[in-house]
Amino acid sequence: MSNYSSPAHSGAPKFTDQKYLITLVFVTSLFMFWGIAITMGDVLNKHFQHVLSLTKTQSAFVQFAIFGAYGVMGIPAGLFMKRFGYKNGVLFGLGLFALGAFLFVPAAAAASFPFFGGALFILGCGISTLETVAHPFVASLGDQRTSDMRINFAQAFNALGTIIGPAVGSYFLLRNNVEGSTDLTSVKTLYIVIGSVIASIAILFSFVKVPALIDPHVVSDPSATNVDTHPEKGLFEHRHFKWAVLAQFFNVAAQAGTWAFFINYGHEKMGFSDATAGNWMILFFVLMLAGRFIGTFLMRFIAPHSLLAIFAACNIVMCLIVAQSLGWPSFIALLMLNFFFSIMFPTIFSLGLKNLGAHTQQASSFISMGVVGGAFFPFAMGAVAESDVAHAYYLPIICYTVIFLFGYKYYKVQ
Repeated sequence: MSNYSSPAHSGAPKFTDQKYLITLVFVTSLFMFWGIAITMGDVLNKHFQHVLSLTKTQSAFVQFAIFGAYGVMGIPAGLFMKRFGYKNGVLFGLGLFALGAFLFVPAAAAASFPFFGGALFILGCGISTLETVAHPFVASLGDQRTSDMRINFAQAFNALGTIIGPAVGSYFLLRNNVEGSTDLTSVKTLYIVIGSVIASIAILFSFVKVPALIDPHVVSDPSATNVDTHPEKGLFEHRHFKWAVLAQFFNVAAQAGTWAFFINYGHEKMGFSDATAGNWMILFFVLMLAGRFIGTFLMRFIAPHSLLAIFAACNIVMCLIVAQSLGWPSFIALLMLNFFFSIMFPTIFSLGLKNLGAHTQQASSFISMGVVGGAFFPFAMGAVAESDVAHAYYLPIICYTVIFLFGYKYYKVQ
């Protein structure tokens, strides 16, 4: 594991230090790449409904394969990171990511959805490893007092990736969809390019020298109220950590279901073609990117936990409007779901890791495993969407209620 250096606490805390800039650039880019991969899965969901003749419930296996990998890889990734360090953890994740992408070639040749599921699962294992490593890695690249800002900044590039994903996916996969076509050539070509790019990033990052890191979860402000005064406590004795895992589970559950059936909503409720709905999905993720930057700015004036609770409450209202099928008002509310979703993942992650000291890497593993919620929730939404896709958006209200409770009360370290 990389050695930690002591943070300086004189004056206002800096966003990061000069010596960490190159490392921060590389690690931040990872957030963008897994954003591309996850949202490409949402386009694949719709594409596979066409070319492999799947129902909405069956196509939800795309999300199951990707997010289910988090349940499998969370702990192994954390153990690998603790044993071999952040840099090797990143390289391991990139290797799995590239391998999963390259396996799309034989899957397309076999025209087998289970084979695609296996490739997506391995790709998901790579993404899970990167998420487990990247969050504490970014947090360690500067003072703890600015760790929330660094993680939200990095997640803004994840939001950029989620814009690129549906844009590229819609162009290459949905634009030329022909009813009854079973051609998978575009899928194969696209994932060869993705695998090649990820492999290249891994090679470049292997040459980066990572400086000694700052322990991001030492007590940096003795007067702070969010300080663990019982370092001898076991990880699961920290209530804020347990609630963070629960909140992340429901957060990604809502995310996966909302994203998976966005194109279906645009097609069935707004009368858009699949390609047009895919293009609207680009704006959907532009709003998330805007929310990340605006949210990071607002955290200078509003405590992160308070902003999390406010955004969760707003999304409860948005879901109620979406479910009413009111035409454009409901579709605008659907778009706004992603704006308010924007800060949730990084803020829950950062609040859950606060002041855990030696438990930080293990905690990161478990919070990453909370992402497995995204594997199951699309099935529930898909089952409802078979009869009415709008009514499926009642279900995420449960998720946002849990997130609201975490941000309002249960974020506190005891």
